[in-house]
Amino acid sequence: MIDQKTAPYAIALLRVTLGVFAIAHLYWKFFVLPTGFNGWWTNLNNNGYPNWVVVYVLSGEFLGALLLIPGIWARWVALYSMPLIVGAAQYWIVRKGYFFTDAGAELPTLWAIGLIVLAGLGDGAYALVPSPPFPFIHSKHRPMPAE
Repeated sequence: MIDQKTAPYAIALLRVTLGVFAIAHLYWKFFVLPTGFNGWWTNLNNNGYPNWVVVYVLSGEFLGALLLIPGIWARWVALYSMPLIVGAAQYWIVRKGYFFTDAGAELPTLWAIGLIVLAGLGDGAYALVPSPPFPFIHSKHRPMPAE
């Protein structure tokens, strides 16, 4: 059974956590990475990713950092950002494997699942600008049994 009293707050916690992840990742790119932002960009280019992919990655991270925490169209931002995180998981699983102990794909995989869950559940409590409904899906709320 879904607890209707606490679920919106749990979703808000997920939304804020994913936004903080985006901020932390951007901070790492610009201020922590020894080769800096240019080194990050060059590394992706050297590994075969065209500039448009790198720009998309940055746009998804910036949108996540700016819009997820306050809850501005959160489910759409989550959907927009999810492919870049799946791409990050693929990037690391090919190079390092799955487990985080080898800097693998474990965290990006969990991050991608979190984005999918957020997109599916909605904006959560305290969202400043609620997301428009998904097209082609009935927007009428029908209680569904949890069992």
